[in-house]
Amino acid sequence: MNNPLALEIPAPPSHVAEDHGVASEVDWPAVAGELAGLNLVTVPRQRKSLSRDFFWYSPILEEELRGCVADLVVKCSTEEDVLRVAAVAARHRLPLTVRGGGTGNYGQCVPLVGGLVLDVTEMMRILEVAPGRVRAQCGARMSNIEQAARETGQALRMWPSTWRVATIAGFIAGGFGGVGSIRHGVLRDSGNLLRCRIVSVEAQPRVIELAGDEIQQVHHAYGTNGIITEVEVALSPAVDWIHVIALFPTYRQVMDAAIAASRPDIELFLLSAVDAGFSPYYPVLGQHFPADRHALFVMVAPDSLDALRALVQAQGGEVSLAMTEPELEARGLPPAYECAYNHTTLQVLKVDRGWTYLQVAYPQPFDPAIIDRHIERFGGDVLQHQEFARMHGEYATFALLLVRWKGTAHQYEIIRSIESDGCVIFNPHVVTIEDGGMKTIDTAQIDFKKRADPLGLMNPGKTRGWSPGMALHPLP
Repeated sequence: MNNPLALEIPAPPSHVAEDHGVASEVDWPAVAGELAGLNLVTVPRQRKSLSRDFFWYSPILEEELRGCVADLVVKCSTEEDVLRVAAVAARHRLPLTVRGGGTGNYGQCVPLVGGLVLDVTEMMRILEVAPGRVRAQCGARMSNIEQAARETGQALRMWPSTWRVATIAGFIAGGFGGVGSIRHGVLRDSGNLLRCRIVSVEAQPRVIELAGDEIQQVHHAYGTNGIITEVEVALSPAVDWIHVIALFPTYRQVMDAAIAASRPDIELFLLSAVDAGFSPYYPVLGQHFPADRHALFVMVAPDSLDALRALVQAQGGEVSLAMTEPELEARGLPPAYECAYNHTTLQVLKVDRGWTYLQVAYPQPFDPAIIDRHIERFGGDVLQHQEFARMHGEYATFALLLVRWKGTAHQYEIIRSIESDGCVIFNPHVVTIEDGGMKTIDTAQIDFKKRADPLGLMNPGKTRGWSPGMALHPLP
């Protein structure tokens, strides 16, 4: 075939293994020919870049996933493009990994066995903003959706701290909660996710519509069981949040203040406790977050600011900053959400790659004595960072701990020690859904995979719940 791309597309890589139920030999020039007219990326450097996410937060995954590269990247701008790619993947039995903004940190959009990466960031249209809801294409950035919603006096209920880059479908496929979860719960809570469209991966792909709790079949499934092309999520009335930093001499005072602030009459959008050890990585904050003080980073409604100030003072702290986001921007200061969730990890790792992190869920009701024990037990090897949120209508406490990297054995020693206190670890050093924190196989998600990915081509190796023998037509 006279294909101008033929010289740039590599020979079939040896890492496409038959035990994943995908083709071991692929005629990539023929695949490119069938996708002619779409935006194909074949240059090795670009393919490598589009085969990575923030898995480098983990030295373990950095080593494990370093060589995982797509054989071909295709960028889609319409659902019709997606249907075409899905059909080609099915005909050739190609591994297919969907990519959004690439801000995940478990390797969710890394092609473990090569194949196709489907980049949806050109599917960025915001289709409709209506009272209480917004509908957008899968690749729309969450910050752009928020801006469109704000123009109608509404706002997203929650978003990741990387929302300037993160896409809406990527958040749903790989996220759990985020900024806003103290007010609106986690993504899984009823009423947050309203509707989505899924393209199946088969020779004649179908569009499947899910609504309400049906979306749990694809939520947090790492893109293993269908291509999300369109999403509708709930909106709430917009609030001009005040970004607050409250400082305390001891971390126990931070914990006590956060617990005291976790109540309905103080209207919050963010409540994050951050160890003083993070202070050097935020030099721009200066005396707003000095190295001898631990901090609460808060987004609070203007009507609740006085109550929050009084609470902080009662717990032995002081408010060092209280500004709107435009005021912070005018002064070159970061918003509170960039001092929260995994943005703190990112801020540290940009400067010092000698750290990694862990995600923890604490037993409820939360007992801050657990944190006291961990501070005494781990010393400077672990910097504390807790997020206060709601889940299923109840207050809950999670952590994104910064852990000094001293090798795999040391990391798992800390994991076992934290688990001995009844905590649940969401392990960011593994690639599968189940080992990362779900702990059990979600049979509803696997059943949906049989429906939407009957050949088992999506994200091979990312879920332990699927085996090649489940495929509709398994390879011999």
